[in-house]
Amino acid sequence: MAVRGRVGLSAEVPAAPRAWEAVFRGGVVVALASFVAALCCLRTEVLHRAFAFHSHRPAGSMEINLQLVRNIVPPLVAEKHKGQDGKVGVVGGCSEYTGAPYFAAITSLKVGADLSHVFCTVDAAPVIKSYSPNIIVHPVLDRNTAVEEVQKWIPALHAMVIGPGLGRDQKVLQSTKEIIQKCKARGMPIVIDADGLWVVVQDPSVIQGYTKGILTPNVVEFGRLYQAVLQDPVGKENYQDMLLQLSQALGNLTIVQKGQTDLISDGATVLMCSLEGSGRRCGGQGDLLSGSLGLLAHWAFAAGKDRTNGVNPTLIAAFGACALTRQCNHQAFQKHGRSMTTSDMIAEIATAFHKLFES
Repeated sequence: MAVRGRVGLSAEVPAAPRAWEAVFRGGVVVALASFVAALCCLRTEVLHRAFAFHSHRPAGSMEINLQLVRNIVPPLVAEKHKGQDGKVGVVGGCSEYTGAPYFAAITSLKVGADLSHVFCTVDAAPVIKSYSPNIIVHPVLDRNTAVEEVQKWIPALHAMVIGPGLGRDQKVLQSTKEIIQKCKARGMPIVIDADGLWVVVQDPSVIQGYTKGILTPNVVEFGRLYQAVLQDPVGKENYQDMLLQLSQALGNLTIVQKGQTDLISDGATVLMCSLEGSGRRCGGQGDLLSGSLGLLAHWAFAAGKDRTNGVNPTLIAAFGACALTRQCNHQAFQKHGRSMTTSDMIAEIATAFHKLFES
């Protein structure tokens, strides 16, 4: 009778049918409960996999990834002294290319670095200095003592960005190769972009296996790297698989394959950054990305595992730099349209950073 009362059966229904109906309804309740429990377990497992980044597929949502970047941003407090929030070096700049190292260096400052240094050739230095008094410029890169001159400053830096405006002078490229080795010995994050990638193409072993290294090739540069390392031309198959292969062949080095959708991999995971940007592809955007990435990499490693949830710090930093670059591109394009330049994007860093990582 207790069962009949619970399921709302009337007194006029014969006893046998009432018992059968009670059993039937009880079975339905059990089945529904099991189904709901299974859904809950599945949802929990999916969320765990997405957050843990243990997949060869694009992992996590945009919001989860952005939150990880927010976790590594150091707070601005009065007790800090100059230099605590980051000192970034940029190796690059020659007579033909003075804008690129400036863009990288000023971006690192505007993202939050306390100091930014540019190590460039002698004739590039006065031009770069004229762009901004905020950047420390060292005219040493084409001197015979270039490696020694840069090495003196490495202990004072937290990260090095190598390649913006570097050029292809063989003497400078050889010095750059040796500077990479010095940075590795110091154990600092190294971001390699532009003509710095040409150094890697010529000798992949210079950065191979260094897990604090990050390469940021565009489509053409990625093709060169893939050919140099894997002895095989880039095909039209799955770009994520090719990115994984290249990263693994380089000893699980983190690679940012810039494109319509930015793909990021450390050889174990592929992240995608598809934040809305624009169709404008003015030169210099990669310098904004590399400059911000150098600082974010320092922040990510300094934050520790509690703040990164055990995720590879280079993945978090790379995702943050890609998202910030795309947001700056989007905001600048909304204001300037077709006439947008990278200088317009630099002007958007403060509001873009706040929108993504501080609001």
